[in-house]
Amino acid sequence: MASNDFSNQSVLDRMRSVRRKILVLSGKGGVGKSTVAVNLAAALAIAGRKAGLLDVDIHGPSVPTMLGLEAKQPGFEDGAIVPVEIDGIKVLSLGLFLRSPDDPVIWRGPMKMNAIRQFLADVSWGELDVLVIDSPPGTGDEPLSVCQLLGTVDGAIVVTTPQKVSAVDVRKSISFCRELKVPVLGVVENMSGFVCPNCGTVTAVLREGGGRRIAEDMGVPFLGSIPLDPRIAESGDAGRAYIRDFADSPAARIMGEIVKSIESSDPGAVPPVPRERPVSKEEQSMKIAVPVSDGKLSMHFGHCERFALVEVDPAAKKIVRREDLEAPPHEPGLLPRWLADKGANLVIAGGMGRRAQDLFADSGIRVIVGAPAGSPEAVVGDYLAGRLETGENVCDH
Repeated sequence: MASNDFSNQSVLDRMRSVRRKILVLSGKGGVGKSTVAVNLAAALAIAGRKAGLLDVDIHGPSVPTMLGLEAKQPGFEDGAIVPVEIDGIKVLSLGLFLRSPDDPVIWRGPMKMNAIRQFLADVSWGELDVLVIDSPPGTGDEPLSVCQLLGTVDGAIVVTTPQKVSAVDVRKSISFCRELKVPVLGVVENMSGFVCPNCGTVTAVLREGGGRRIAEDMGVPFLGSIPLDPRIAESGDAGRAYIRDFADSPAARIMGEIVKSIESSDPGAVPPVPRERPVSKEEQSMKIAVPVSDGKLSMHFGHCERFALVEVDPAAKKIVRREDLEAPPHEPGLLPRWLADKGANLVIAGGMGRRAQDLFADSGIRVIVGAPAGSPEAVVGDYLAGRLETGENVCDH
């Protein structure tokens, strides 16, 4: 990347076409800040906003992986860098310029500031309603550079998890924003409870309310608590924004409410023209694959006689039809691709190794393990009714 003009004026000139700049911060790492940033940008795009996503995490850029952009590279046109675009979001990250995801970025402060200056001044962002800026944890070079270069940041969202050790660092992020005259739009408490993948029940697994208490104590809005749903990690690993594929899940609905809160804080906003809402997987006709031996669910996934591919109507909670397929030869990595080609959305099994589960996630297929050895219709019927009881993974190798 090269630039002939490192003045702040070039940043301000380029940013005139971006109506709002929102910084996503966290006091600590590992709180799901990038997940929130990615899904915030996706939700804005779904709502009809012209959205951009800038990843300024120089040393650990994760946005390309979370949006499936590892093989993409920005363009170059009329002397400017052109962001990669996916699902209506313009995306830029240092990770898109690295030769390999394994390459470390060994830079000190001035080099990081110059890179961020180029991301703001030398990139053809075009007309944007909102530019979401995903910052690394803490209050160091990257968020400071963004605030200093932009001059005016329209707001910041601080992400935390419920437990005290994470929530106390929210204070530092809020104080950072106040020092730099950045309005705090609010605090998001992530990983607040666990969503059961079978029945959707949310159960507290960490101490609750840390984010809310700190927000109230510091006098800033509390935007919401996002529960921990295993499909959030699966979506990120598969390179998809969770809110697109699971739009009606508890976590996605809360993300949507957070976006509404952010929109309501913008008095100059014009009503958006919503894009066609993506139909969630729960609303689609699903195909559930069940490994079968002796007419019942097979405890050992990779060694079953056949697969029952059961098509269901999730909205009506009923089975539409069943198709039996002879199992292909047992070869590493074959079954995920084979079942994906058959249209499977979900696999219900007695046991499956972790590596196989990861391969299914890469193919966009969710996996439930520990299911009992009943007939395919009984197992699928229990799943649709929310009463499927699962035990230990009987074949976790």
